[in-house]
Amino acid sequence: MEQMNKVELRGIVGMSSSQTIGGRTVIRFSLATNRAYKDAAGEPRIDTTWHNVSAWEGRDIPEPSKIQKGAKLYVLGRIRNTKIQNPGQPDRYFSEIQAREIRVYERDESMADEMN
Repeated sequence: MEQMNKVELRGIVGMSSSQTIGGRTVIRFSLATNRAYKDAAGEPRIDTTWHNVSAWEGRDIPEPSKIQKGAKLYVLGRIRNTKIQNPGQPDRYFSEIQAREIRVYERDESMADEMN
């Protein structure tokens, strides 16, 4: 069996920042995805999940100025889990999506077309 670590997300950017490290730019941002459903009483609900995303500048990554709060994005990447150890403190775990492709949707484009 082939192993796979692949994530596809469509959502809206919360906060974003960019930083240059070793001559290359990394973009870090939060992305909100929603799931609509009805609860046990039949009431409509929306469950929002926030994802931490990082992307190094490259061929399939737009310039940082296009990844701003409120932008609609499609993100393709992989999950990376990190364990942070500090002496005398409990271990902390951090998950992020490492993007290898990002598409920015203009206001009149539909993100629903991405899955077709």
